[in-house]
Amino acid sequence: MYKFEKSFYSKTSMYSFVAVMILFFSMWFSTSNFVHIDMALLGYAISSAVFAIGLTIRMSFWMWRKATNRVAKRSIGNLFTKERMKRNGKALVRTLIDNIILQKFIFKRGLYRGIQHLMISWGCIISFGITFGLTFGWMRFDLIDSETYQIIVFDMPTITMAADGIFAEIVYNGLNIGAIMVLIGTGMALYRRITDYDVKVTQRFEFDILPLIILLAVTVTGLFLTIMYTFLGGWMHHYMSLIHQVTVIIMLMYFPFGKLFHVPIRPLATAVPMSYQEVIKVDTKSCKSCGQPYSNDDQIADVQAILKSQNFDLQLADGTYLSDYCTGCRRRMRAMKQMNLESPQGNPYGPVNTNNGIHLSGFSKKRSEEFYGLDQDAKEEKIDEPISR
Repeated sequence: MYKFEKSFYSKTSMYSFVAVMILFFSMWFSTSNFVHIDMALLGYAISSAVFAIGLTIRMSFWMWRKATNRVAKRSIGNLFTKERMKRNGKALVRTLIDNIILQKFIFKRGLYRGIQHLMISWGCIISFGITFGLTFGWMRFDLIDSETYQIIVFDMPTITMAADGIFAEIVYNGLNIGAIMVLIGTGMALYRRITDYDVKVTQRFEFDILPLIILLAVTVTGLFLTIMYTFLGGWMHHYMSLIHQVTVIIMLMYFPFGKLFHVPIRPLATAVPMSYQEVIKVDTKSCKSCGQPYSNDDQIADVQAILKSQNFDLQLADGTYLSDYCTGCRRRMRAMKQMNLESPQGNPYGPVNTNNGIHLSGFSKKRSEEFYGLDQDAKEEKIDEPISR
């Protein structure tokens, strides 16, 4: 492996080469040694290969970041830990359903934004899946007889369908369905970014508006292809197909280095609930000052390791770290430091005596049962039942 790596200028170039080779051999296998390759999609195949190189480069740099690398190592280690298998499975399924399929995290910001994001997200997933599947020959449609098609996936026959059936119409128009969803979502997003003053003052054209314009261009030109072929007898179809191909290439080149990059890394959100779980009403990390459990041991250890690797460990004079203290005690320590006062004696949650006749209110309070958002009946639940926060 080391000799193979020395053949490349860098690890990133090696990873890019491997990614392209995987695509090449998957295409070779799926198309029966390139027998069933669609030459009309050759331009998309080349641009998709360049897209894979760009995505590999961006993913490599993203994974080499101190924080991302630490979380990734923690997650991989926890994923195959026998004691964590049960709750890892729950975390993965819950994240898949809540964050990927239903995208509840967006709906918490508003119904309008939820629908907008859901349309763009699933429209892109459908469009990308069909486009890459056809481009690399991962799936194709073979004519069995004059009225029946068979779907071939990775050169293996699967289901058959009537050429003029309802299911076939849905399959034929899969790209159009995805394009309409993206069109609705991008239209809603553009309207919000143009009319909402709170959004306008914080957005940037190249980061927030440009990706929407690119998606809109790809969607509109793709739908025009269907309109020209279906209703206009193929008028100007060849020229529009070239325009659409150009818009797709622009989007693929922009994708790894713009806002759309969050799409492939979103599934990695499973690392957070999988790696930093806590038992009901029991935190595993206790505050060095007040003794109150406030966080997860793994999370605090990773925070300290990440900060230390960046020479920003926030170590205190007594050898402890700022992250060893709960939020309330950190606020208290900051205020006392600014007033040049030592930590006061007595109740850590009560008023602070400043030794000059002035008393300040306390900086924190003990965590109540309501903090967890659980009913009193939850007390009867098993103490070892895991949850994700």
